[in-house]
Amino acid sequence: MPLNNLLSRMLLVGADLTVDGALATELETHGCDLDDSLWSAKVLLEQPELIKRVHRDYFAAGAQIAITASYQATPQGFAQRGILEEEALELVALSVQLAQEARGEFLAENPQVTPLLVAGSVGPYGAFLADGSEYRGDYILGEDEFKNFHRPRIAALVGAGVDLLACETLPSLSEAKALLELVEEYGVESWFSFTLGDGGHISDGTPLAEVASLCEGYSHVAAIGVNCVPLELVSPALEALARATRLPLIAYPNSGESYDPTSKTWGPAPAADGAEGARTQSLAELSGSWRDAGARLVGGCCRTTPRDIAAVANAFGREVGIRL
Repeated sequence: MPLNNLLSRMLLVGADLTVDGALATELETHGCDLDDSLWSAKVLLEQPELIKRVHRDYFAAGAQIAITASYQATPQGFAQRGILEEEALELVALSVQLAQEARGEFLAENPQVTPLLVAGSVGPYGAFLADGSEYRGDYILGEDEFKNFHRPRIAALVGAGVDLLACETLPSLSEAKALLELVEEYGVESWFSFTLGDGGHISDGTPLAEVASLCEGYSHVAAIGVNCVPLELVSPALEALARATRLPLIAYPNSGESYDPTSKTWGPAPAADGAEGARTQSLAELSGSWRDAGARLVGGCCRTTPRDIAAVANAFGREVGIRL
């Protein structure tokens, strides 16, 4: 078992946990311009105090797990801005420090709400490419290339003291294999969440049953699931995973709007007949059915807000003072 297995212990005693929501959406609400290949990682350079503020807002809304602002924070990405690797890795560590400080400040005022976790975000290689390929999984790298890309960031996150890693928005089985080996190498507990091609397959076409079988072979995987996916794909994906694994499941989809990765814009979700129309069910309204399908961790991804997470926390059930 990983040295730090707090998440697994919380799940073992029956806790159902609320994950935070979109970081970038809230940063934009506070006036940040994220039209940049670094996306939310840009704010680590420019206004890090805003990142801490958003983490605090999500804790106040009822989130029990904060995901760090390291999704797109890689030495390779920062290098394109003329930032050397040492400074880049300090920025990755800063993303952890900001979440930890937000947690500490919130717990100082709310000591009854414990424990709260910090998950270090490990986004896919496709996020570095910034071309929407994290929703296609059509990039081809060898295992060593994937490991060389991800290892420095994982080392920095672990060195900064994350409670676990969130290996998230993964579109391909080959990249997941490399990350599974890396997190085992570092002995850190992790969840693995994937983007989807449909309700039964991840973005590169691999069946979810095959993905689940792979992840089950690694003792440090605390949960498996989906993120950054349309609301309507969550239930079938969870059902497919539940048939294939006994691992706890996680789901933190997008708000329900439709994303165009080419133009990088959001629009109304299509209605059932293909026409544009307002969504009929919200994240919070669906979270109960996801729990029934096996989800033990539920939160939000793109375009979700603290208000959404507060509704999920109320619907999913807040766990206060969990005894381990």
